Amino acid sequence: MRPFMSNIVIRRARLNVATPVAPGLVMAAGLAILAAVPGVASEYWLSAVLTPFLILSLAGLGLNLLTGYAGQLSLGTAAFMAVGAYATYNFAVRVPGLSLLMDLLLGGLTTAAIGALFGLPSLRIKGFYLIASTLAAQFFIEWLLTKVSWFSNDDTSGVLSAPRLSIFGWSIATPVSRYQFVLGVVVVVFVVAASLVRSELGRRWMAVRDMDTAAAVIGIPIGRTKLLAFAVSSFVIGIAGALWAFAYLGTVEPHGFDLNLSFEVLFIIIIGGMGSIAGNFYGAAFIVLLPIALSHAAGALAAIGLDVGQLQNLQKILFGSLIIVFLIKEPDGLARLVQIARQRLRNWPLRA
Repeated sequence: MRPFMSNIVIRRARLNVATPVAPGLVMAAGLAILAAVPGVASEYWLSAVLTPFLILSLAGLGLNLLTGYAGQLSLGTAAFMAVGAYATYNFAVRVPGLSLLMDLLLGGLTTAAIGALFGLPSLRIKGFYLIASTLAAQFFIEWLLTKVSWFSNDDTSGVLSAPRLSIFGWSIATPVSRYQFVLGVVVVVFVVAASLVRSELGRRWMAVRDMDTAAAVIGIPIGRTKLLAFAVSSFVIGIAGALWAFAYLGTVEPHGFDLNLSFEVLFIIIIGGMGSIAGNFYGAAFIVLLPIALSHAAGALAAIGLDVGQLQNLQKILFGSLIIVFLIKEPDGLARLVQIARQRLRNWPLRA
């Protein structure tokens, strides 16, 4: 009876998740394009568009591991990004002998421990109540980082300058070097995450997400599986937070990780596709490029009577409308649409 039910749960988990990674050729082509970007892109595009795109993709990946794969809801993503940023900053400042990569690793591990701590309520509650719990974490962590000066190295300004970045003598001080560094970290984390969701732990996450009662019956430790989801998710989010502060903002401050950022990351996985590795890139590209497209369309919008000052409201309307459309019509998001388009292109010569 146990093996039969186990097969049902694992098969259901596999069917109800979007394809974890794109085909190898497509992934290789995408990485080659991203690696070649510094040769053609301006410093503005590298620092203001492509770098935040990669970091938000990484933050979306962290939330997707928790929500898309393990089925645990969270609205505290920005708070855990702040923990990663401040932990990495303190390791860099207080333990100067450590390398940047070690600072990032320790910052991620610290965030994993905090994430597991705030994940304890998931052992008793779920759904809306879990959202409220993680939302409380968002406000509490932001308040704590503001009120306790130790986290800011007793700096009274509240806005800390990110330390100089370097790895093995390579100075990460230009938009090109920061982009290349972020790209390297993102590629490594995504490769590890793609392998993780295909592992036994990933299948346990999906089984708990789809039917936690059946998962418990077949012997999956529900509590341990949920806490591991919070820990691994927070680890990835913590690294994204450190990169957000060090490589993008250039400063470390609590208000750089407010609730709006948590909602942005949530929109990324809804629009890109929950339970999809590639969907995090699609969602982050949409979030980053939409404001740029609207700013370029300002002239045309003004011609139809829309004031330029209303562009931000238009952006919010588009986000809200698209979220409703995706939740109703295509819950798997852009990742599913891309998959359908790829299948149609593959079958197009046969139809012709």
